[in-house]
Amino acid sequence: MDLGIRGKTALVCAASKGLGKGCAMALAKEGVSLVITARGKDALEATAEEIRKLASVKVIAITGDIATTEGRAAALAACPNPDILINNAGGPPPGDFRSWSREDWLKALDANMLTPIELIKATVDGMIARKFGRIVNITSGAVKMPIPELGLSNGARTGLTGFVAGLSRQTVAHNVTINGLLPGPFDTDRLRGNMVFNAKKLGKTPEELAKTRAEANPAKRFGTIEEFGAACAFLCSAHAGFITGQNLLMDGGAFPGTL
Repeated sequence: MDLGIRGKTALVCAASKGLGKGCAMALAKEGVSLVITARGKDALEATAEEIRKLASVKVIAITGDIATTEGRAAALAACPNPDILINNAGGPPPGDFRSWSREDWLKALDANMLTPIELIKATVDGMIARKFGRIVNITSGAVKMPIPELGLSNGARTGLTGFVAGLSRQTVAHNVTINGLLPGPFDTDRLRGNMVFNAKKLGKTPEELAKTRAEANPAKRFGTIEEFGAACAFLCSAHAGFITGQNLLMDGGAFPGTL
């Protein structure tokens, strides 16, 4: 299927590896030019070069922390009028809520709620004027099924989801959609870090815990960044203009609900 977005431009945040990289690669394969951001310069430049070899599209790499004013300004200077915006940022660390300070909460809200809102605010009116826009927020399966040790993430990402629920109904008449992608267990650095945290509590090795968790999933495995990217690319496609304010859970069937 031709997704109908060849020649469009996308700003993809936190794209040097993991889910953001999967989204950037999938969009590039569809002929979308990219501005990608991440904090680590070496990994980001390596990913940019990998994408250039994969697809004949323009790729600009902007090193910086998208959760800061300076990082957002640099990204938007390189891509002031994106047709597609992929909001993504590293999740806050796991832990016990009793140990989290006000500063911990503010940092989580800045990265996983307020930064996406600021980027939407900076780009959505241009999308409306051009009569095309696709915004995808990478949140977490924890929005639908909270994970106790990820309380900072649960709170911040659910707040973003509530905000988008209202805004997305206002923009869709202009062919601008806003949706969420909710990853469950994908094979990323984030998942491996959580395995280390939980393995220590359970007296297991991270490898043992990962094997157990993968086998417990209905799919009997973890997801891949390629699968995630493909879903993102479809939500960004010309064919997805009637999908807005939705949250697509990608968890291999782990969530046991009907809806």
